Amino acid sequence: MQNQQTNESFDLQQMSDYVCNMFYRARTKLATGAVGLLVLWLGFHVIFGANGMVVYQHKRAEYQKLQVEEKQLEEENQRLTKQVDELRNDPKAIEREAREQLHYTKPGEKVYLLPDQRQADKPAANAAAELKR
Repeated sequence: MQNQQTNESFDLQQMSDYVCNMFYRARTKLATGAVGLLVLWLGFHVIFGANGMVVYQHKRAEYQKLQVEEKQLEEENQRLTKQVDELRNDPKAIEREAREQLHYTKPGEKVYLLPDQRQADKPAANAAAELKR
């Protein structure tokens, strides 16, 4: 009976060591897995998050597009400012604009007007009726 009791206590000791060792191994694996998941989540957040690389690239492209648009608008603004200055101070510029926009002519001149391109692109009113036939 005593022999059996020492075997049971020995087995109980081995069993407790085995269980403790198993928990210890599981703890390190769990910690390693948690650190791995944290790294994956941080990587995903850095790439696809609210301020991630994808958003950054979109904003950078938009910024470059807006810079080009700003440059074009500045050039147009300079051109229009120059045109206004010429119209205020240069009589020849006033005459040129009157001739182009209002079709004014000097005595003895003839003006030839070409059809407006926008009107030429429009289909005729009866074109829809012809298509139905």
